[in-house]
Amino acid sequence: MIAETFIIVGIMFVAVMGPSVVIAILGHAVIKALARNPSAVSKYFAAMIIVLVFIEAISIISILSIFQMFAK
Repeated sequence: MIAETFIIVGIMFVAVMGPSVVIAILGHAVIKALARNPSAVSKYFAAMIIVLVFIEAISIISILSIFQMFAK
């Protein structure tokens, strides 16, 4: 029982921290790119929103699949 709980917590930690790290790296890259070329705000913004939507979708799908696999 305790081992199963630790496995679930570990998997959820990876499922949440993975996309969080990617979002942080993406934010850093966009800020650096905008510092170099401020006139390209619309291009960077559109690409950033699309990538963020896919990252959040991956996170939500992984958390929902974890709940589905370990539901009692």
